[in-house]
Amino acid sequence: MFDQFFYQDKGLFLQSLHPVAALSYLVTLLVLALVFTHPLYLLGLLLVVVLAIGAIRGLAVWEIYLRLSLGMMLPLFIINALLAHAGETLIWLGPRLPILGRLTVSLEAICYGAVMGVRLLIIMSVFCLYNLIVHPDKVLSLLARFASRSALVLSLATRMFPAMIRQIENIQEVQKVRGVDFHAGTLRERLPRYADLINILLLSSLEDSLEIAEAMQARAFGSGRRSCYRRDTWRPRDTLCLGGSLLALATAVYGLIGGYSTFSFYPQLDYLVKGPMTIIILIIIILSLFVPVFLSWGWQRCPYFNAKI
Repeated sequence: MFDQFFYQDKGLFLQSLHPVAALSYLVTLLVLALVFTHPLYLLGLLLVVVLAIGAIRGLAVWEIYLRLSLGMMLPLFIINALLAHAGETLIWLGPRLPILGRLTVSLEAICYGAVMGVRLLIIMSVFCLYNLIVHPDKVLSLLARFASRSALVLSLATRMFPAMIRQIENIQEVQKVRGVDFHAGTLRERLPRYADLINILLLSSLEDSLEIAEAMQARAFGSGRRSCYRRDTWRPRDTLCLGGSLLALATAVYGLIGGYSTFSFYPQLDYLVKGPMTIIILIIIILSLFVPVFLSWGWQRCPYFNAKI
C-alpha cells in the first residue's frame, strides 16, 4: 500500500535524467509556484506538473496527493473568504461576531483563496513528481561529494521509513501464517498482538543496524578518500532539460521585473491579461517546462530519437 509513495524504477525517460537536471527542473517548478500569483501562470504550471506525472505513469499516486490537497484547500478557502476584509466587491454581508468583527465575503477574497489553493496543489504535486523521478541515493550521492558523513546519515534516515514499512508487512505475513489474526477480537485483545509486532520490529531493526555497521567496517568507511561505486553520465537529454529549466526561470524573472506576470487581488481584481507580453511570456515558460515531457513522448515512440538523446 505504502510502496507507491516511494521511488520505483520503471525504466522511463524522466527517471533516466541526471540528478542535477532532474533537481533543477523540480526546483524551477517549485520556485515558480511560490513566486507566481497570476492565475493563468499557476494553471499553466499545474498543467505541466500533471502532464509530467502522467509521463512517469504516476497519476494513480497523484490522485492521493490531490485528495490530501483538496482536504487542506477547502478549510483555507472558507477561512480566507470569511475573514479577509480587504476586498471591495462585497458578495455577502454577514452578522457581527465578537473579536472577529462582521463577517463579509468578497469576490477578491474568494479568488485569492482559490488561487492559493491551486498553488498548494502545485507544490504538493511537485513533491509527488520528485518521489516518482528522483532516486534518493542519487541525490545523496551528490551531497556525499561535499559532506560524506552527513550524506550517510541522511541516507540512513530516508531509507528507515520505507524499510520499516516493508519489515512490518513481512512480520505480519509471518504472524498470519502462524495463525495470528490482527483484526479479530476487541481492541483490548488486539493490543498484545500489535505489541508483539512492535517488539519484533525493534529487534529486527537492531539486527539491521549491526549489519550496516559491519558492512561499513568491512568497506573501511572513514579510513581514506571516498570512492564512487556508480557515476551518472551527463547526456544530451540532460542538457536540453536543464536549458529548458533555466530558460523558464530567466523568462519568469523578466516577466516579474516588467510586471507582465504579476497579479493583484486587493483591493480590486487586476486584469488577467495586461498586454500581449503576458501571453508571450506565459507561452515561453510553459513550452520551456514542457521540454522533458516532449522528450519523454519522443523517447517512447521513436527508437532513433531515443538513441540520440
